This record gives sequence, structure tokens and C-alpha cells, in this order.
Amino acid sequence: MVSVGAPARSGPRAIILGCLGEKLLAEEQRFFAEADPAGFILFRRNCASPDQVRRLVEALRDSIGRADAPVLIDQEGGRVARLRPPHWRNYPPAAQIATLPGSLAEEAARLGARLIADDLARLGITVDCLPVLDLTVAGADPVVGDRAYGDDPDRVAFLGRAVCEGLLEGGVLPVLKHIPGHGRARVDSHYVCPVVEARRHELLHTDFAPFRALAAMPWAMTAHIVYRGVDPVNPATFSRTVIGEVIRGEIGFDGVLISDDLSMGALGGALGERATRALAAGCDLALHCTGDPSEMEEVVAASASITEEAATRLARGEARRRPPGEFDRAAVERRFGALLAGAPA
Repeated sequence: MVSVGAPARSGPRAIILGCLGEKLLAEEQRFFAEADPAGFILFRRNCASPDQVRRLVEALRDSIGRADAPVLIDQEGGRVARLRPPHWRNYPPAAQIATLPGSLAEEAARLGARLIADDLARLGITVDCLPVLDLTVAGADPVVGDRAYGDDPDRVAFLGRAVCEGLLEGGVLPVLKHIPGHGRARVDSHYVCPVVEARRHELLHTDFAPFRALAAMPWAMTAHIVYRGVDPVNPATFSRTVIGEVIRGEIGFDGVLISDDLSMGALGGALGERATRALAAGCDLALHCTGDPSEMEEVVAASASITEEAATRLARGEARRRPPGEFDRAAVERRFGALLAGAPA
């Protein structure tokens, strides 16, 4: 059992945490009860079967006594999918959907997201880290690759909006990632910090543009990337300039801003320092994913309560999460399959 030992607070901590396995351990339950994170995130290691995931989601929320606490997952389709067969279907990567012509691609993006939302809603998962609005850029690291909808900012925004609509129709909140744009990264931010040399004006009309088009969406996730044309030193997650002037300013995003995973190699410093810097720069929530108890203790000790602004953004987002309407899954599955096969509308 790890000890939090932090001073009294006025609300949940501004962090999202993971857990180690398929069942919440007693020591994890005690830790979360004391730490009081704003919410949780699930990974492949946490997802074995529908009944098991439902029990885990309920246990996580019970541990902090908040039935409305957000539970996140990365369920994009393609190679980034935490829920997989045999209990859940395979979904195609973004690039496959983008090969369809205009209206068919839009319909496929929306229907695929609606099916994903149905999967998640049945489990009690309320937030999906999707869509990826990063652009495809020649010479970039393949960490984005087929997760992107292409190199045209307008088309990326067009398909990204369809994904958001499909998720929202199913009662799940979308997360725009990786704001303000990861597509130019020539190295994988899981291991080292990418540096983008493009000028700010160029980025505003390319990489930043899809995020500006979807700025009214409820959540977004930062990119662990240095944009030399904006802040030559700090990655976006740690940069008051990138967050204040670009994400909140030029892009106009006023939803919940969550960091990408603090444990990624792109960020320097101890984990507690990373959490402090991300929140001080303007992130509403800091994300820690590994479920490692000693790491979580460090992150928790460095994290304060959510701010009033963050609480307002969370509440505003939750208000957009409406109960799904009538949904004929079998019919949607048939139409989605026909679209992917290239069938005419």
C-alpha cells in the first residue's frame, strides 16, 4: 500500500490514472480512494471480456465514490485497439476509411465510431481517445502512419468530425489528438522528444487547422512535441505558450485538455515534476498510464485539485454525453461492412 500524504483538497485531483490488471486489487482500491483522481484509463492489460471490464469499471468508480467519473480508453481501430476479438470486433484504421470517396468515407467514419461507442457504452466507458487529427507527412515517423486520415487538413477535419458525431450519438465523448498536431514528428514520442521546425504561420494553416475546425469538441490530448516556431524549448505539454497562445488562442479549443501519457520518453524530469509542469502549463488533467504503484504515488503527490475552469470544462463535456437513442446494431454492422467493401451508397 502506497501512501499519498498530500494536504486537504477541494475536489478530485487533476489526474487520470491506470490500474495494473483485469481486476482492481485491494491495495489499488485503497490508494485510489485516498488519491481521488479525476478519472481512469483502461489498456489492453485491463480488458479480457465484457463482464470483466464492466466489473472493473464499476470498481474503479466505486473506489472514488463518483459514478460519473470519466473512464477513458484508446479504441481507434487498426493497431491502436484495447478491445479486440473474440469479444469485440476489429475496426479498420483511419487510412483505410479515408480511401473511400467523399460521402462514403464520411458515412463509414461515422458508423464505425457509432459501433465503437456502442461497444464502450455497454462497458460503462465514457471517453474514447479518438479521432486522430494528425496529418500524414512524408518522412515522418510511422507512429501516426495509418492512424491518420491523410495529408489534407480539410479532409482530416471532415472525417474527424464524422467520428466525433458517431461517438457522441452513442453517448461517448471524443478526444481530439494529438493537439496541436503530431504528424510532422520524425521520431516516436514514446521514446524521444520530436522537434518540429516548421514556422508557426505554416503550421496554423496545415497541422493546426483540423483542430481549429473541431475546436468545439469536449476533450483534446496534447502532443509531446517541441514546435520551434512557437516555443523553441518546451514540448507542447509543458509549454504555456503553445497551450495559451495556440491551443486556447489560435485554435480556440476550450474543452478539457489532457496531457498525453506522462511516462513517455519525450518528457524529461521525474514523473512528479512532469505532472507539475503539465498542469502549470495549462493542461486541465495529467495522464499517467502504467498503473505502477510507485509511479502513481509520485504523480499523485505532485498533483493538486482540478481548477474551477477544469471542473467547468469537465461538466460541460459531461453534459454533451447524452443517452444513446434507438440503435439497430445489426443493420449498422451490415452497412458498415458494405461501405468498407466499396459498395455504392
